Amino acid sequence: MEKKQFAEFTLSRLMLGTVQLGLPYGIANRTGQPSYQEARGILAAAYEGGVNCLDTAAAYGTSEEVLGRALADLGIADKMTIVTKVHHMAQGLDAATAAAIIEESVVQSLRRLRLEALPICIFHIEENFCYADALLRLKERGLVRHIGSSVMTPAATAAIVESGLAEAVQIPTSVLDHRYSHPAGGVIRRAAQAGMAVFIRSIYLQGLLLIAEENLPGELAAVIPVRRRLAALAAEAGISLSELAVRYVLSLDGVMCGVVGIETVEQMRQNLAMFTKGPLDAGLRQAVEAAVPDLPDKILMPSQWSKRMPDVKRQERPQG
Repeated sequence: MEKKQFAEFTLSRLMLGTVQLGLPYGIANRTGQPSYQEARGILAAAYEGGVNCLDTAAAYGTSEEVLGRALADLGIADKMTIVTKVHHMAQGLDAATAAAIIEESVVQSLRRLRLEALPICIFHIEENFCYADALLRLKERGLVRHIGSSVMTPAATAAIVESGLAEAVQIPTSVLDHRYSHPAGGVIRRAAQAGMAVFIRSIYLQGLLLIAEENLPGELAAVIPVRRRLAALAAEAGISLSELAVRYVLSLDGVMCGVVGIETVEQMRQNLAMFTKGPLDAGLRQAVEAAVPDLPDKILMPSQWSKRMPDVKRQERPQG
């Protein structure tokens, strides 16, 4: 599998998302949370397929504990670069309170993951990047090597990139969501040009691209004609819609890794096969972009979907 260099780390283009290993997640989830043995099998298959980076968070149920145990059992703990996230915090905290919450979150993540330092530690929500100084102090103490933020909106992402403090950003982007890659904004490209690692999540938009059309919630029905156009482009190219989705993201300028959540070993193998095929050619990428209109936030942002659809950022109780 192709790899990209970030600081001292050489990262595989596929970053395994592990929220599913810690709790049932995503509207396309049909198997629930994997057992420990199943999770271990997924991690083994990922490593055998060339994956060497993982995404998790303090908020992802038992994900960090599962990773710490499974990577040790498999003997590959030193072969994986882990990106984790500090707990979602309330806004308006004083500096001392925020620093204490961040340090406790980092210390507990270190314990669960069985690490001496977190390779990459980012804020779970963009609003918390105002507390970046506290995370930078933990970097100075050697508890964290690189810092950054997960983001939800292009404006906040641009501000974080321009701050010069972040070294990594995790951005939601897909064949349906071009807000961060569109030439008019191009924040992905700007982040990469600034030397930041750009990790793309929501490649399948929490399963919205994969769920059977008849099972699609009514509130998201506006995506159906767009999905059909994309499916037609994929069929014409002789590939699946999921492969189109993966390879489109890999073709975006500045993207280092695509984060994909996995529930089964078979899904792991399927995604490995798609990632190894690399980016789309320029013509197909342009056809994809021409086929997708600017969709509303109520489609693109799972935090605005109905409450019966899981969303970790919304469910997590703010600290402080």
